[in-house]
Amino acid sequence: MQTMCFIRPATVTPGGVRLLRINPTKERNGDMPLFSPKASDRPLAQILLRVSIGGTMIAHGVMHGRSLAGTSSWFESIGFRLPSAQARTSAVIETGAGAAVLVGGATPLACSAVIGTMAVAARSVHMQNGFFITSEGWEYVANLSCAAAALAAIGPGRLSIDRALGIDDKLRPGISTALATGFGLAAAGLQLAIFHRPQSGL
Repeated sequence: MQTMCFIRPATVTPGGVRLLRINPTKERNGDMPLFSPKASDRPLAQILLRVSIGGTMIAHGVMHGRSLAGTSSWFESIGFRLPSAQARTSAVIETGAGAAVLVGGATPLACSAVIGTMAVAARSVHMQNGFFITSEGWEYVANLSCAAAALAAIGPGRLSIDRALGIDDKLRPGISTALATGFGLAAAGLQLAIFHRPQSGL
């Protein structure tokens, strides 16, 4: 439901001061629009977020999947047990979550997978390197996580699988964001607790 503010014609007081009266709820005869939310802009923002997040995750998932041996060696080098399984799992989750975000399907769950993946990357690789991505810091993973949390809050929009199924507005924005963030961080913590055995200094 949109709220519009209207400005009513000015009245002049006995002292010559012009007064404007603002009605924030509805239009009356002679009222002029002061401002109105641009509802048409929101779908564009939702699509941009979905394409950016989804495309990035798919690209990483495909890259990991096309070089499972190299990805497995990388997981082993940063202290993960069962590196081959980690490589396959990461490729599937990143590609699947990215595709779900891109088409707007199961959006809170997909955003949760993005946040969880970024949390694992942050803890196992980036946190010890400071903030900036130029030094392999956590700048990139934090921004992608925040973007995913924001998408969970505003929803996937009209052009989405969730909207077609009628489930895009079942959760309040705050609840959707909290669930996506909470589940993502919980899953990341579980994966790290079970599989991550970093060498000294990591």
